[in-house]
Amino acid sequence: MSIEAIASSVSEADVLYMEEALALGRRGLGRSAPNPSVGALLVKNGVVVGKGRTQPGGRPHAETDALAEAGESARGATLYVTLEPCSHFGVTPPCAAAIIAAGVARVVCALEDPDPRVSGRGYRMLRDAGIEVVHGVLEAEARRANLGHILRTLENRPMVTLKLAMTQDGYAGKAHGTTSPAQRLKITGPEADEEVHRMRASHDAIMIGVGTAIADDPLLTVRLPGMETIKPLRIVLDSHLRLPLDSRLVRTAVDHPTLVFTRADAPAEAIDRLRAASVAVETVESVDAAETSLDLSAALHCAAGLGLTRVFSEGGPRVADALIGLGVADDIILLTSDRTLGGAQEQGADIPGLSSSARALITQSGRYHLTETRMLGKDRLTHYERIL
Repeated sequence: MSIEAIASSVSEADVLYMEEALALGRRGLGRSAPNPSVGALLVKNGVVVGKGRTQPGGRPHAETDALAEAGESARGATLYVTLEPCSHFGVTPPCAAAIIAAGVARVVCALEDPDPRVSGRGYRMLRDAGIEVVHGVLEAEARRANLGHILRTLENRPMVTLKLAMTQDGYAGKAHGTTSPAQRLKITGPEADEEVHRMRASHDAIMIGVGTAIADDPLLTVRLPGMETIKPLRIVLDSHLRLPLDSRLVRTAVDHPTLVFTRADAPAEAIDRLRAASVAVETVESVDAAETSLDLSAALHCAAGLGLTRVFSEGGPRVADALIGLGVADDIILLTSDRTLGGAQEQGADIPGLSSSARALITQSGRYHLTETRMLGKDRLTHYERIL
């Protein structure tokens, strides 16, 4: 949103401070679930006197974090916050009440909270106390940053980022059965791999299908210096519980939380074996009893019920096609290598990264817009966002 398009009561400084508050909030993505990752900034006489963001696990909230840092300096200050302050009593008292008690004079907010327990009530509570309230500043940016919270509230599903790596000629891997996990096709280079680890860290969970789990035997952990304590939930979609007990995912489940989604009619013995190995198992009903695959929509609804707001899908082409076809791939990250698979087109046996129908939905359906293209070493990152 341009400065000219926002209310006349909003200054250029308001926009700049809101940009800083949004940057603060983004730093907590992947660590604040089930709450949104909010950023807050207290400014008095042109000086930042307090900063806060939603802390790991969702509390304390950003506003109370900023108020605690500001102390008495909060009196008469302006609060910049990326989401409407809560107005209801939950685990903690409402942030709106804390703002009033601190003597804040003005609140500038980016986005109204869609949670029906808040949704405009926070603004009214502040205004009734005589505080000036301005909202809608950088609203589009805040909506994108809080998309996981919005979708969990309104659609009972988490926000999904789909990542898919492909060769220059459009392949995601060798034909099944032609390689072992130790020989799996390495598509991207170290710069792209590092970026993937950063993206993992900004999500609550990393999701793959059981086919990828068997073919690649991945760890799905964040392996960057300084991020050792960040452990997103690892999710495997496994309708028939084929995940091997000797896989790295199962063997490391004691230290890295791991969840398998399976069908409600899955064998109880197989469920018990996984749970005994510290793997959580959730069953989801299928809309069609004759269908052998997992109901992906039901799995995402279950994930939302568990408090997840942001899921990073690293599954293969089958999961990618399903997410795109269902219209639930909110961000799409395509990593394209400079290498080719070699001979695949003639053989016709290897695995395309995206089906023609999925490509059409991304580029021709009007559902997505291209937001970024950049190089990561020799690999190209292409980022599409679903149009909201």
